[in-house]
Amino acid sequence: MDLGNYIRDVRDFPIEGIVFKDICPLLQNPTAFQYAIDRMLEKVVEVEFDIIAAPDARGFIFGVPMALRRQVPFVPIRKPGKLPYQTASFDYELEYGQDTLEIHADATETGQRVLLVDDLLATGGTIAACGELIKQQNAVVVGYSFLIELAFLNGRQKLGETAVHYLLQY
Repeated sequence: MDLGNYIRDVRDFPIEGIVFKDICPLLQNPTAFQYAIDRMLEKVVEVEFDIIAAPDARGFIFGVPMALRRQVPFVPIRKPGKLPYQTASFDYELEYGQDTLEIHADATETGQRVLLVDDLLATGGTIAACGELIKQQNAVVVGYSFLIELAFLNGRQKLGETAVHYLLQY
């Protein structure tokens, strides 16, 4: 199955000059969506991890079913004020300002191996911040998994030497 057939280009979204990769056609086709989850898991079959973590919101779409299939816990990473328990936070720089991510303070244990999952790797700022937040919790990021990598934006450079896995590359 060619998953590229289920990714729609939306020109000038969210601003003029951007070609947005819309994953909604993939999500609306259960066969293609299941195929994508299966292939993402195949790409990380050699990666030993204890937990899957993902940023809100589209990372959840792929991270949760992957965690269920591998029978490992899922850890949400969210914007401030969205998690109900004690949190740890990490502030990071964006191209146009600053942002913050949070994780439950008890979401990981020292030394646990974490696979970070998201729908798309673009400039890498948010997922790199997720990695720093995991490290701040004394856990270890052992890999990154994406449906799509926009290679021309060089986002993987922000992820260091940790393995990056993807299904589609533009």
